[in-house]
Amino acid sequence: MALKVKNVTKHFGNNTALNGISFEINCGDSVSLIGPNGAGKTTTLRILSGILRPDSGTVKICGVDIFKKPREAKTCLGYLPEDAVPFLNLTVRENLEYVGILRGIDGLDDRIDELVKVLELEDLMNKPVAALSRGNRQKVALAMAIIHRPKVLLLDEPLNYLDIPTQERIIKLLRNMNNDGTTILLSTHIMSIAEKLTNDAIIINRGKIIWRGTMEQLKTETNANQTIEETIINILNKQTPTQ
Repeated sequence: MALKVKNVTKHFGNNTALNGISFEINCGDSVSLIGPNGAGKTTTLRILSGILRPDSGTVKICGVDIFKKPREAKTCLGYLPEDAVPFLNLTVRENLEYVGILRGIDGLDDRIDELVKVLELEDLMNKPVAALSRGNRQKVALAMAIIHRPKVLLLDEPLNYLDIPTQERIIKLLRNMNNDGTTILLSTHIMSIAEKLTNDAIIINRGKIIWRGTMEQLKTETNANQTIEETIINILNKQTPTQ
């Protein structure tokens, strides 16, 4: 089991961000976490990454409780937060070397060369990240998240700030990773990206899971006069929580 989330609740003051959510994701699956702004998507990923503690409930990554054994759990985990910002005062190469050394990667130079070629960062390696465009910063952040070939990858709006050709290149990269066995949990509100990157979907709203199934099942709920986005709106409006 790649991810196991059980009865996770999180409050921010009087606001309930997550209300006892539970779900499991098998190794090698690709799943989209879909919902409107404020639904609980980013909070879920921050808890799964170990950055944010839940008020109650448990999270296991590759069978390891991330809050009881965080170092062990995080060895198999990669996380790209929304609006990720690499170290601005370091160069692209220094950012990747820093993360690679922390991760204890063998053959680090070769791995860096491989990633910068795929992400087309070769001409920017010696530039400080502060001098890069927002799109190129996003590519550096993605490289930092996947440099250690994680078994489980959490992605929060990973294609932000990227032009369409770059989006397609990264979608291909992530699909190849998934085909090679990496489990992907993608948070997004853009259905075209969800359809291209994942096979399953979890719909969350107001801190509760209200639907789960495959992308194909989601499409079957869409009639000829509806877009898949309109189908999701209908599901959200029903607001019938399930676990």
